[in-house]
Amino acid sequence: MRAERWTAEPLTQGEIDQRVFDLYDEYCHGRIDRRAFLQRAAVVTVGGLAMAQALLPRYAQAQTISFTDERIKANYVTYPSPGGTSGTMRGYLVQPKGNGPFPVVLVIHENRGLNPYIEDVARRVATEGFLALAPDGLFPVGGYPGNDDDGRTLQAGLDQGKLRTDMLNSARYLKAHALSSGKLGVTGFCWGGSTTNYLAAMLGADMKAGVPFYGAAAETAAVPAIKAPLMVQYAENDERIDSMWPAYEAALKAAGVTYEMYIYPGTQHGFHNNSTPRYNEAQARIAWERTIAFFKKNLA
Repeated sequence: MRAERWTAEPLTQGEIDQRVFDLYDEYCHGRIDRRAFLQRAAVVTVGGLAMAQALLPRYAQAQTISFTDERIKANYVTYPSPGGTSGTMRGYLVQPKGNGPFPVVLVIHENRGLNPYIEDVARRVATEGFLALAPDGLFPVGGYPGNDDDGRTLQAGLDQGKLRTDMLNSARYLKAHALSSGKLGVTGFCWGGSTTNYLAAMLGADMKAGVPFYGAAAETAAVPAIKAPLMVQYAENDERIDSMWPAYEAALKAAGVTYEMYIYPGTQHGFHNNSTPRYNEAQARIAWERTIAFFKKNLA
């Protein structure tokens, strides 16, 4: 058995072998389970097990905006979702200080439900003057279970068409909210990035801006329905997702969709998520500043 490096200090991105990042991507997307991820990481390189363990999320360390921050007011809301998993949805609604109306931004989670990182992103959005809603696609099956492994299993077990309907209904609920200006933006990460692209096609002119982070492209046949300008955010080391871009770009051009695309150098899939060493602080900051500026421009 190989000797493993154990340390009380978390490993940095530069200390983690790319092969372990690749295995983590398989694990995150449900192609291998946690046990296989740890076992295979231990084999591919000396210190691989410690690298793998360092990549598991640490949400308590990742909070950037406290839920008691005086600039915002956050609470959980339930609302109808006809055609969805159960007919009812729950989301984390974060209101900026003031009486509104506010432009609104839907924040869509990854493939494991509404975890603390996504709630923090919703709070970040609200501090910039937007009414933010982060729906929990797992609410009909008990909600985010408190850990990503179980969350991933629960989400994979849902009817994916009904889950997307729940996100569509969440967008419509937020757009029609009493505090909404009627100007809707959408952002999401991984599965949420893919769903951002999907909602752009489904909502048409009802959506005014979309920022998908490393999400699968919308179906080519649906692209002509997109009316919102898009800011497409990609990681450099994310072959599966990045390989979709040429065909997606061609479809966007053919449909006359306004878009901009950025690939962030030296980044991994998930580089905006600051709960693991995949996080790239410098590039995540640039991507987020662009995101907020894009929303302020298009939702004003």
